[in-house]
Amino acid sequence: MSVKPESHPRGAGQVDPRRRELANAVRALSMDAVQKANSGHPGAPMGMADIAEVLWNDYLKHNPANPSWPDRDRFVLSNGHGSMLLYSLLHLTGYALPIDELKRFRQMGSMTPGHPEYGYTPGVETTTGPLGQGLANAVGMAIAERALAGQFNKPGHDIVDHYTYVFMGDGCLMEGISHEACSLAGHLGLGKLVCFYDDNGISIDGEVHGWFTDDTPRRFEAYGWHVIPRVDGHDAQAVKAAIEAARKVTDKPSLICCQTIIGFGSPNKEGKEASHGAALGEKEVAATRERLGWKYPPFEIPDALYQGWDAKPRGAQAEQAWKRRFDAYRAAYPELAAEFERRMQGELPKDFLAQADAFIAETNGKGASIASRNASQNTLNAFGPKLPELLGGSADLAGSNLTIWSGCRGVSAENPGGNYVYYGVREFGMSAIMNGIALHKGFVPYGATFLMFSEYARNALRMAALMKQRVLFVYTHDSIGLGEDGPTHQPVEQLATLRMIPNMAVWRPADAVESAVAWKEALRRADGPSSLIFSRQKLTHQSRASATIAAIARGGYVLADADGSPELILIATGSEVGIAMEAYKKLSGMGRRIRLVSMPSTEIFDAQDAAYRASVLPASVRKRVAVEAGVTDFWRKYVGLDGAVIGIDRFGESAPAEALFEHFGFTAEHVVETVLALLK
Repeated sequence: MSVKPESHPRGAGQVDPRRRELANAVRALSMDAVQKANSGHPGAPMGMADIAEVLWNDYLKHNPANPSWPDRDRFVLSNGHGSMLLYSLLHLTGYALPIDELKRFRQMGSMTPGHPEYGYTPGVETTTGPLGQGLANAVGMAIAERALAGQFNKPGHDIVDHYTYVFMGDGCLMEGISHEACSLAGHLGLGKLVCFYDDNGISIDGEVHGWFTDDTPRRFEAYGWHVIPRVDGHDAQAVKAAIEAARKVTDKPSLICCQTIIGFGSPNKEGKEASHGAALGEKEVAATRERLGWKYPPFEIPDALYQGWDAKPRGAQAEQAWKRRFDAYRAAYPELAAEFERRMQGELPKDFLAQADAFIAETNGKGASIASRNASQNTLNAFGPKLPELLGGSADLAGSNLTIWSGCRGVSAENPGGNYVYYGVREFGMSAIMNGIALHKGFVPYGATFLMFSEYARNALRMAALMKQRVLFVYTHDSIGLGEDGPTHQPVEQLATLRMIPNMAVWRPADAVESAVAWKEALRRADGPSSLIFSRQKLTHQSRASATIAAIARGGYVLADADGSPELILIATGSEVGIAMEAYKKLSGMGRRIRLVSMPSTEIFDAQDAAYRASVLPASVRKRVAVEAGVTDFWRKYVGLDGAVIGIDRFGESAPAEALFEHFGFTAEHVVETVLALLK
């Protein structure tokens, strides 16, 4: 439970001078870096330093010389605004993070950005800052650890055996995503997930008892967690005892409620919001030094304290012990060992792309006209047996999203080695959990909901793109074509806004062939997420030659061309490609020279070389019409001022899909009328 600062135990237990001095090194570096930058959050690092000292020095299994060895413990700072806590820990324990980078905190090009960013700083496991998402990422990491252990560990050979530790604050627990993720974590019994709640009673606006009076321990007990309440976060022995108790409970995640004082050591700002999000000030920093008995100038750490923090010898020993276990595993199970290494490196099976191409050619030969969500499921049935790293799921819509394929086995507390997570109605939590699964490595996660509800998950999608993670977001019921459920469920602006996320590849396939290509390309992509957009209604198969099939992967291609130089280019995606093809045939019968371009992924098309883009959309053909059942403004960059866009800039209606398409002008006849008007 969040309590007023004055009721916190202020280091009531015995203080170990040596441990306190080690923790004070974190406090000093944190307040000095924030002061030098004149920007940042010193309060949380100063308040959580004692907890971090115990965890990192006594329990955390990691090797600063190799931040990516597979069986390390994962540490997530969910309250990422306290980034100097993490940077101080990484520097002190021996990661390749020199003191000069701490001096460059929050500066352009530094390894110490304002919030921890994956890929910038060795030892940072995930990008955090949007509160609650680090916690959800950690749930994903714990799921991955559990599932990977279930799939690879053998009697006497535990090659996957590590913990996920999380620091989080009041803000993380106020965010709704904390409920989604922690509810699922409790249900799955993730016993190697240990979370430290920094219950300091303070957020930006002041004392949280004015707006956050949840009984947090009972809340987590209701989730099925093991809860240790009211731990003095400034008493190393109390923290150590809590960690010991948490590690003994193997069938539940653990929450350790640590009551701390924000800005601990600051004579005038500890326990107050003034220490949360601003530099303490030169005078207060000096006063804090005196209060803590810290005799050293800014950014100076005595050698004895560096030695006390140095985790390299212990880390090297732990990694070597794991390597010996893995060598024994390799001798006993050579094929599994090779498979484990492949998956942890993120490589697809060597023959997968050739097998995928064969399935795509077979799909083209069948010529079936089916909903692209059905085509997606068919693709999963073909690709799934070849990709044991797939870890699927759906936000309680598996029967509609069609994300379950024949080889799916549910992940549960009883069956940890499954390959499908029943996420429940938790779109945001699902998406952030998938980010954590991808970050852990060993799996390629995919999860699904209706396209409309990508809105609930928006920030997790952005984080996947920011971290360049291979996460596959599957969205069905992609337009007014879903019909009778009406405008609350009919996406209009979602395609455009997904395409606006930097580094997000969005695929909206026109038929079964494009659907299979979309899956293949999303799986191939190792440097970012993909959104796969599928229809509820049937889509007409489009005939293609093999060269045309190969061009699908370029995001946009000529599906049908004019007899001679085109006088107008039709561009369409998804279900509207079939409509555009009907119009193309009618117009060609009238003697009009029309080129039809299918553009399943505008981002991939835009990334092609200029010559290819010009070959598909030559600048000489200024008259263009784009057709997509979504907002129109996005398409102006392709059709220009001389072109037209057939789209929808209002919310839909509740009616059968056929009636809606006719009502909103998504018919071949309307496309023909628009083209002829433009060609006058």
